[in-house]
Amino acid sequence: MNVVVWIATGLLAALFLMAGSMKVAKSKEQILADPRMGWAEDFSGGAIKLIGAVEVLGAIGLILPGAFDVATGLVPAAAIGLAITMVGAIIVHARRGETQSLVMNLVLLALSVFVAVERLGPQAF
Repeated sequence: MNVVVWIATGLLAALFLMAGSMKVAKSKEQILADPRMGWAEDFSGGAIKLIGAVEVLGAIGLILPGAFDVATGLVPAAAIGLAITMVGAIIVHARRGETQSLVMNLVLLALSVFVAVERLGPQAF
């Protein structure tokens, strides 16, 4: 089961690292050019960068502590933080009627909760 948790963790980290890096690296105008990113209209450029930074730090927190066996309690903490971030994203997309984005947010939420539960319980380091 540990391998399954690592695969889920790696997938989750890769997705959040890509999404977060894009939010940190691009301007609000560049982000709004993507039709899937309409939600960014409701946020300032700084808030978008903050969301991206949270996603990047969460991705790092999912992998590095477990890989180096240092401060392994950060892995479930990062997963919980990313789950909270996805709850916020679900609320934003639901208000805007963006059902396609909701599906991805629900999948990411489920993966985050799975990793958090497993790393706090049966598959703890």
